[in-house]
Amino acid sequence: MQLRADQLAAHLQKGLKPLYLLHGDEPLLVQEAGDAIRAAARAQGYDERQTFTVVGAHFDWSAVLSAAGSMSLFASRQLVEIRIPSGKPGKDGSAVLQRYCEQLPEDVLTLVILPRLDRMQQSSAWFTALDGAGISLRLDTIERAALPQWIAQRLSAQGQRVAAGEEGQRTLAFFADRVEGNLLAAHQEVVKLGLLHPPGELGFEQVQSAVLNVARYNVFKLSEAVLAGDAARTLRMLDGLRAEGEAAVLVHWTLAEEALSLKRARAAMDAGQPLAMALRELRVWGPREKLYERILPRLSPGLAAGLVDAAAVCDGIVKGLPHPQWPRDPWAALTRLALRLARVCAREPARSA
Repeated sequence: MQLRADQLAAHLQKGLKPLYLLHGDEPLLVQEAGDAIRAAARAQGYDERQTFTVVGAHFDWSAVLSAAGSMSLFASRQLVEIRIPSGKPGKDGSAVLQRYCEQLPEDVLTLVILPRLDRMQQSSAWFTALDGAGISLRLDTIERAALPQWIAQRLSAQGQRVAAGEEGQRTLAFFADRVEGNLLAAHQEVVKLGLLHPPGELGFEQVQSAVLNVARYNVFKLSEAVLAGDAARTLRMLDGLRAEGEAAVLVHWTLAEEALSLKRARAAMDAGQPLAMALRELRVWGPREKLYERILPRLSPGLAAGLVDAAAVCDGIVKGLPHPQWPRDPWAALTRLALRLARVCAREPARSA
């Protein structure tokens, strides 16, 4: 059974299932969900906890089976926590996890923590067994579009709110811009507002003076901004990456890979390959997959080829080879390439006459 993160608290109040599976790439949400499950377990008498971290190909899975099957001298119930940081239990681990799920031990609550998994991993026999044996929660990063609402919910939980209407939306947008890509910092800033101000309405000036610029920009989020056709966010992220000392060559590689992937996916579609299969072969999934599905039907082969050509020119500039029709500064050239990609990705489909 799958749950959303916001459903977990209500679920735990009704009782515990024998197994919980947490998977995702947002450390704050994984930590909060794990803490909530551990607290509920302690309240229900699961007083002993054993933790196993699966590292390397020679992990001793028999220790997990032994711990789950042994009776504690000090507690009638125990929590067994299995962490698999790589998301790959291996052949032996896969077999053990499937057998484990078939015969869940009595008086043992099992918590399995995994990173974000791709579609192939989520369709594996071991993941399917875990998913079917208990409760699973997918805990991915809060996307930029959903971040203002997430902040508003967190403020509400501590008795605070922003103004209604446009003023409040402006306040939340400002907040989100300052903490984008760093959910832990967003959480800390919300808590800080709770310490600085009493319950009630928060004005823009109060939020502005309290919230630090703690945005953590990264090239993967830059890709999403470009593919979404969001020019303003693209410029802001480029400025942030440059200010944080990110290598221009890495930023170019990210943009060039998107241009090449778009061209290859378009060519595959033109050759009759289903879009889903083309994206799977190009390893495009998650938020990028949805963006590609929106872009590709209206992307002409000529536009796709033009993006790749522009990426090749920019590559030379980043490596010190100027082009007469492009800026000499590498970051200025990267900005030009990123904005060209964003404009193409934002392009509306041509209307038939």
